[in-house]
Amino acid sequence: MEGIRCNPVIVLYFILAAIIPSSSTSMSEIAAVDRRLVDKKKNGCVAYNAIDKCWRCDPNWAKNRKRLADCAKGFGHGTYGGKLGRIYVVNDCSDNDMVNPKPGTLRHAVLLPEPLWIIFSGTMNIKLRQELIFTCDKTIDGRGFEVHISGGAGFMLQFVRNIIIHGVHMYDIVEKSGGMIRSEPHHVGIRGKSDGDAISIFKSSQIWVDHCSFANSYDGLIDIVAASTNITISNCHFVKHDKALLFGASAEMPEDKIMKVTLAYNHFGKGLTQRLPAVRFGFVHVVNNDYTQWKSYAIGGGDGATIISQGNRFIAPDGACKEVTNRRQVPESVWRKWTWRSEGDLLLNGAYFRESGNPHWAKTYKGPPLIPAQPAESVAKLTKSVGANLGCKVGVPC
Repeated sequence: MEGIRCNPVIVLYFILAAIIPSSSTSMSEIAAVDRRLVDKKKNGCVAYNAIDKCWRCDPNWAKNRKRLADCAKGFGHGTYGGKLGRIYVVNDCSDNDMVNPKPGTLRHAVLLPEPLWIIFSGTMNIKLRQELIFTCDKTIDGRGFEVHISGGAGFMLQFVRNIIIHGVHMYDIVEKSGGMIRSEPHHVGIRGKSDGDAISIFKSSQIWVDHCSFANSYDGLIDIVAASTNITISNCHFVKHDKALLFGASAEMPEDKIMKVTLAYNHFGKGLTQRLPAVRFGFVHVVNNDYTQWKSYAIGGGDGATIISQGNRFIAPDGACKEVTNRRQVPESVWRKWTWRSEGDLLLNGAYFRESGNPHWAKTYKGPPLIPAQPAESVAKLTKSVGANLGCKVGVPC
């Protein structure tokens, strides 16, 4: 098959294997050792967090792929992607025609006007010539093979809803010049230069990104802007990037007040600097994530954003800023009104979280139920299987 002949890319293997860099202190070493602890059951599968428990230990996952669609939690709950559609198999890693994409390619799949559950015929690297523009009701499911999106453009989710992206590696994403590109089944238009984000979410809702691995994009790893909302990012692994996650693009876009994002069970690891995430205006629930590296800060933002941090582990790296938080350049009299709360977080190696705002926020919260936080001491287990390297094989649990 054409997809099988594509050269598999293993460049990211060593990046993903080296989750924590060696250091002279024991805290970083502890984080790495924690994650390598293996507990086994008779079926060879242990799923620790609430999302993974929903699907991972099913030995028939390949026959029951769409079961995944019932597992989204947090603000992205109810996102079912292409569950109601047929399975589409990508068997061609090329991306040569932006106007009339070739059947069997990923671009052809995401542009079809129907719900689709998109899987892959084999290990492949897809180098996108231009940003990949989605239509609604799609699932990208990389389980069973190593699927790499690298060396080209990233994903663009604009004016869409109900998208699941699962089990892919995205790295070395670059900006592209634009040109004539099909953005809908019946519309071709001129696109400007892409930003160079791995995933850009623009005026979209009901998005779930799970078990993906991210590194080294020209701009951001994930941007959520322009009144996008109801989004969960879970079980992902982030490494080697400066400004990683931007939620809310500008002080001139107060429509981002509707933005609601859950970050759950992710690992922020080697080579990260800042924006893990940076938030403007919206409400972000940061729950049971593992932060083992940052240089400037971990969580930042401005413009009245609400950030609730629960049950996370923050290990301040040596030689980096120990403060977890960073407010944009405003006086304390302003940011003291923003509700940024740390509840049950584990702060190690000098890490500290500067709180502000309403300590009783939960009494007035009226949104959908939040993911209940597990004790921060459990974070190493909860995040032990982050990223796209689950090694799922047909007939055995992932």
